[in-house]
Amino acid sequence: MRAATTSNVTFVRPAKFYLSGFSNIPHVTYFYIFLCFVYIMTVVGNVLLLSLIFLVKTLHVPKYMIVFNLALTDLCGSTALIPKVLDTFLFDNRYIVYEACLSYMFFVWFFASVQSWTLVTMAYDRFIAICFPLRYHSIVTKPAIAAMLLLMWVVSLSLISCMVGLLDRLSFCGSLFIQSFFCDHGPTYRLACNDTSLNNIMAWVVFIVVICLPPILIALTYVCIAIALTRIASERLKALKTCTFHLILVAICFSPVLFVNIAYSISDLDRDGRIINITLAYIVPPLLNPILYSLKTEEVLNSIKKLCNNMLSNITMTKKVFTAMLTKWKVLK
Repeated sequence: MRAATTSNVTFVRPAKFYLSGFSNIPHVTYFYIFLCFVYIMTVVGNVLLLSLIFLVKTLHVPKYMIVFNLALTDLCGSTALIPKVLDTFLFDNRYIVYEACLSYMFFVWFFASVQSWTLVTMAYDRFIAICFPLRYHSIVTKPAIAAMLLLMWVVSLSLISCMVGLLDRLSFCGSLFIQSFFCDHGPTYRLACNDTSLNNIMAWVVFIVVICLPPILIALTYVCIAIALTRIASERLKALKTCTFHLILVAICFSPVLFVNIAYSISDLDRDGRIINITLAYIVPPLLNPILYSLKTEEVLNSIKKLCNNMLSNITMTKKVFTAMLTKWKVLK
C-alpha cells in the first residue's frame, strides 16, 4: 500500500490490483485460443479496410470517413484489450500496477465510447441518405463529418478522463481483487473504503452516454428510415440491405452489455456469465464490423478489384521493363 496526502486528506493507494476474471470457468484455455484467433482476424480485417480507404481515392467521401474512423477505433480498442487479457490470464500475470490499471481502464472505455458514437454517426449518414436523398451531398459533407468525428473524440476523451481521474481520490484499504477480466470501472471503484457516491454518479453518466443513449438515437433514426422506406419504391432493397448490416452490428455491440446490466440490477447474475457476455460485447463487434458493414458493400468490393488490377498491371509493367532492360544489356554485351 502507498499513502498520498493532499490538502490534509490521506488517500491509501495499492501498489497492485489482482484481476480475478476467468478464475472458475471450465476449459477456459479454448476461450483464450478463440480470443487469439479473434484478435488476429480483427487486425487483418481492419488494417485491410484502413489501407483500402487510404489508397483508393474514390472512397475519400464522408461515408467512408466514418467507416475509417470505426475501423481505426476497432483496431485500437481490440489492441488495448485482447493482448493484455491474454497476457493476464493465459500467462497468469494477474497482478497489475495501480497506475497501469487506471491507464488500462481509460483506453478500453475510451475506444468503447468512440465506437458507440461512430455507430450513431453511421445511422445519421443512412438517415440523411434515405430520408433526404436530394440534400444528402449538401448536408453530409467532409467538413461536417470531420467536425462530428472530432467532437465525438473530444467528448469521449473528456468524459472517460473524468471517470478514471475520480478514482484517484479513493482509498483502497480492503480487498484488491477486481471481479472482472480487465480493470473495469464498476468492480474497481466498489473496492474503495471511503465515499464513492461521486464515482457512482459518474458511472451512471458514462453508462447512459456510452451504452444507453447511442442505441436509443439509432433506434429513432431507424424508425424515421422505416417510415421513409414505406413511401419509396425504388432502391428499397439496397437500403434495407445496408441498414440490416448496421442493425446487426448495433445489436451485437449493445445487447450483451444492456442484458448484463439489466439482469445484474434485477437479480444476482452469475459472475462467470457476466464476464463472458461482457468479453464478447467488447471483442466480437470489431471483428464483424469490417466484414458485415464494409467489405460486403459493392463500393468496397469494386475498390478491392480495382486495386488488385492496378497492382497486377504494375507488376506486369515492371516485369516488361525489367525484361527489356535485360535484353538490351545482353545485346550490348
